[in-house]
Amino acid sequence: MTDGHAWSGNWNVRLYERARERGYTSLTAFAAAHPTTPLFALAEELGAHDVAGVQVLSGLRAEAEASHQVSRFVRDVLVRLLSQNLPLGWPETLDDANRFKVAKTLGQWFAYTPESQQEHVDHAGDVLLANPPPPGWRPLNSEDALLRPLLPDDPA
Repeated sequence: MTDGHAWSGNWNVRLYERARERGYTSLTAFAAAHPTTPLFALAEELGAHDVAGVQVLSGLRAEAEASHQVSRFVRDVLVRLLSQNLPLGWPETLDDANRFKVAKTLGQWFAYTPESQQEHVDHAGDVLLANPPPPGWRPLNSEDALLRPLLPDDPA
């Protein structure tokens, strides 16, 4: 967790410098090497005291928009949130505790989604609730076979 220094200086430059120091050409490449790592943990890896998860999210979103890979970014964020909030995978039953975890995950996902994709994410969340994935389902990356049909890649 940051100690308040995340916003001092040019944090955007700091993000990319930290990714390059670790041998990655971009923040997206760094994140792709850790496909199920939650955003806060990616931030801790880049700088426990001066990088925040929201900064990593912002950088990944900017790169996705620049490369026309927003749908992949949106799927990637869901994978990370599922890993964080449902580490044992999709629950077998949606009792009150599990329903809360799923709702929290889907709510965060919607909140982190660019406005251009929110309608798609809202629909995908409805599909996941109406037709739940198999118990224990844990997507390992943004190319998961269940996620890709829900949120296909951006048109060229």
